Amino acid sequence: MTFKAKHISKSARSQAFTLTEYIEDPLDLTSHLPYRVAVVSNLLALNRDWKIRNLTDLDPREMRVLLNIGSYMPVKSADIAYQSRLDSYTVSRAVKKLLALNLIASRQDEIKKNVKNLYLNDAGKLLYQKLIFAMDERAKELESILSNEEKALFFNMLERIENKTEAILATQASELIKQGLDAPTDQKELIRWHKKTNTN
Repeated sequence: MTFKAKHISKSARSQAFTLTEYIEDPLDLTSHLPYRVAVVSNLLALNRDWKIRNLTDLDPREMRVLLNIGSYMPVKSADIAYQSRLDSYTVSRAVKKLLALNLIASRQDEIKKNVKNLYLNDAGKLLYQKLIFAMDERAKELESILSNEEKALFFNMLERIENKTEAILATQASELIKQGLDAPTDQKELIRWHKKTNTN
């Protein structure tokens, strides 16, 4: 597949800011890949979309967990954390809130008795359908600026960026553990995720 890159133009926002002269070699955030990805992520946060926010009082973390349950149930909390890249503590808090709001159910796994699987109940399914309808509308509008070839290339690049980011963070965490530092739970999770990704 051949792809001819289009000229990348700077946004009006980018052109409005000039790099400071008060610091030697300041970082140009407009050409810093992680920062630019984070900026777009901020805009795409579920609670930034007024249509979606009008559907529920759930915060973005809780919506992401509910969406994962709806799309992959029966699913374990640990698998939601891996799929969504949320740490297990964040997922656990969201699950507790969703259980309290009676949007999901937790059932013992038929094979692994010490494992709980998560499901949407009827109220959760109704909210899930409303959310994905609104999200799909927005996705189609966003994707309209890309050709099918560009969309395929973009998803390929996103996967490569995600995998490389995971590798960087997991390697960094492993090196710090080797130095005798006590790793927080989220850093241990990164190492487990990286091992899981590279054994699949």
